[in-house]
Amino acid sequence: MRILGIDYGEARVGLAITDALNITVQGLETIERNNSDKVILKKIDELLKEYEISTIVVGMPYTLKGTKSERTEKTEQFVHKLKCKYNKLKIEIMDERLTTVEAHKTMNFLNIDKKKKKNLVDTISAVYILEAYVNLNKK
Repeated sequence: MRILGIDYGEARVGLAITDALNITVQGLETIERNNSDKVILKKIDELLKEYEISTIVVGMPYTLKGTKSERTEKTEQFVHKLKCKYNKLKIEIMDERLTTVEAHKTMNFLNIDKKKKKNLVDTISAVYILEAYVNLNKK
């Protein structure tokens, strides 16, 4: 069973997934939200048909001090939608502080073109969120 990772943002949402043994994580894609979660939920439906997913992990954007922000509250609302719609799956949250910073560092290190960064940063952030979750839950 695989784990799906989500970096939920206001404009874009990054997706990542584990392999079947939950050893490796790979980025899937970045989706434009267009001010609606419908497109994201539709994509999750497609992924559930394509892969055996047991868990969805959503990055929670706490402030650097560990407190909640407006963005945190919007992400919590999205997590609530997931829990209602996908009530047979395990829905988890993972602290995502500084994952976007790390994603930008990675892209800079790899000399990724500025134009491509906008579409990659959320996917890479989703990978980091999911890797942190997998590493935290290794048995």
